[in-house]
Amino acid sequence: MGKGRRSQFDKGLGALRTLVLEGDFAPHDRLSETMLADRLGISRTPLRQAIDRLVEEGLLERLQSGGCRVAKFTMADIVDSIELRGVLEGMAVRLAAERGVSDAMADECRRVLDALSEAVFTPETPDFFRYVPLNQEFHDLMGQLCGSSIVERELSRAYRLPVASPTAFLGGQELIPDFQESLRRAQRQHMNIFEAIMNGEGTRAEALAREHARLARVNLAYITNEKPKLAERIPGLSLVDAA
Repeated sequence: MGKGRRSQFDKGLGALRTLVLEGDFAPHDRLSETMLADRLGISRTPLRQAIDRLVEEGLLERLQSGGCRVAKFTMADIVDSIELRGVLEGMAVRLAAERGVSDAMADECRRVLDALSEAVFTPETPDFFRYVPLNQEFHDLMGQLCGSSIVERELSRAYRLPVASPTAFLGGQELIPDFQESLRRAQRQHMNIFEAIMNGEGTRAEALAREHARLARVNLAYITNEKPKLAERIPGLSLVDAA
């Protein structure tokens, strides 16, 4: 794929994924290629490639009659996505503990963890806008530490499932009770996971990572039961079938 075509594909893929996850289209809405090409400002070929990618990711579905539509998910699908993320992150950190981590990667993790601690362990309100990208960076590192391109690729795919991203609930978390302590609890878990990896404690690292992912289940339950209007702040929840 040429540089110009790749640029159009990347632009279209990112923009289309955002439109779908943020609820610009309702579940099972049929999408017109002409409308999307005009709206995204790209040609039909890279648009079709972007659509193919989102079909592969499960956000769009092919129709037997031709074309595609936005996928619809159940709450069970969302829970499964979060669980899958936890399983894959757990596997990644267990392998990292068992195989060992290079000095360069360990130093990179320490840098990110130190910055995260500075953002959340303050006498004042945690620096939320600094925390969000650093949190994603640490989770990306978790997928890289074991040195497996297969694990890293599959974990990256899992992050693109609805509500499975490590940052999915951060869009509305400032409205969730005990928000500040939630960030600090998450950071303590980050540090414990890294400590277990560096100590070669694979089983402990895996259990901690899976427990960490389940923080999203806590937030999901709160939004579902207490504050359903917050769902519009969480990318992907607009695709859930209310029935």
